Amino acid sequence: MRCSVMLLTVTALGLAGCTALPNSGPLSEAVESQAAVKVTSASKAKTAGIDYALVDLNKTLLAYVGDTVTPSFASGFGTGRGGAPNLPLGVGDVVQVTVFESQSGGLFIPADAGSRSGNFVSLPNYTIGRDGMISVPYAGRIRANGRTVEQVQREIEEKLANRAIEPQAIITKINSRSAQVAVLGDVNEPTKIELTEAGDRILDVVSQAGGLSVPGEETYITLQRGSRTGKVYYEDLVKNPRENIFVAPGDTVVVKRERRTYLAFGASGLNGRFNFEESSLTLGEALGQAGGLLDQRADPQQVLLYRTVSRDLLVKLGVDTSRFKGQTVPVIFRANLRDPAMFFAVQKFPMQDKDILYVTNSKSVELTKFLDILNNVTSTASGVSKDVVDTRNAIQDL
Repeated sequence: MRCSVMLLTVTALGLAGCTALPNSGPLSEAVESQAAVKVTSASKAKTAGIDYALVDLNKTLLAYVGDTVTPSFASGFGTGRGGAPNLPLGVGDVVQVTVFESQSGGLFIPADAGSRSGNFVSLPNYTIGRDGMISVPYAGRIRANGRTVEQVQREIEEKLANRAIEPQAIITKINSRSAQVAVLGDVNEPTKIELTEAGDRILDVVSQAGGLSVPGEETYITLQRGSRTGKVYYEDLVKNPRENIFVAPGDTVVVKRERRTYLAFGASGLNGRFNFEESSLTLGEALGQAGGLLDQRADPQQVLLYRTVSRDLLVKLGVDTSRFKGQTVPVIFRANLRDPAMFFAVQKFPMQDKDILYVTNSKSVELTKFLDILNNVTSTASGVSKDVVDTRNAIQDL
């Protein structure tokens, strides 16, 4: 009984005297007590108040999660199997019109032109204005914007048919300013590139801009076309020809380096922020990069991955999402590494940028911590009683 009383007394004195012990900063009690205003959770547990779903990693989940992590140009802008896009004439294009007649003495070729190298005349270069029109002598103003070269040539010939001798018109693009693509960002030579009738794909225009100036495994390619935007990893673009689609006039291609990282906490060999260092990274590889699980501390049944996912994924898995608002849901994916088959699963589960990996401590570790604290307190209590006796004897000796 006396030992219990002494233990409680020493413990209380130790806690009361904490403010007198060396500290690197204020105690949590002082921070809370001296606050002018406190905004805390109403619950006693002081939780963050964020609802989340807990999903165990299994075979069913693997069938869906792989489809949600890889952005695609092919799905958003169409595949690259079709032909190159048409390049109609547009505002700002500089064109030259050449008119041929079958013999001299017509509208454009004088009768005394026997010494000419050909029965044709080339008109001065003309820039298609904002109204989209060009002017051709004796044919008048002709709409060119949005039309193919063949269409404009045919209209010129029709309007000159009654005045020239079997006229034929040829339009040559001198400068195609309406059919350009801007390539910006982390390339060696950001520029505007004029497209060709042969067709230019995304990697073609990136190459013409001098190629990447940053590592490819940390690079995204963003394609902006009108109101649509898509983003693909550069290495996926190289590995999958289907993603290397044709660019179209007015597109903007942005090359940007973005470090993809994840955080690792808890009973893993290493804690901190880690780079992907490659275009794809699995949960198993992420665990290995973070030093694996600590044998003395980790609970292999509770390897947790924190991520925000689309509501559609949970619906596919049969999860009731009625408690969640919005199109995204916070989810904790749990892997049980005591299951031998789970090691195959973690090698197929893809990581995403800004994932949080947490390896929990086993329950035995928490018990060991408590026993260590208890042992320290009892040792301190016995030491205090011995110190009191030694002090009393010393005083008596004086």
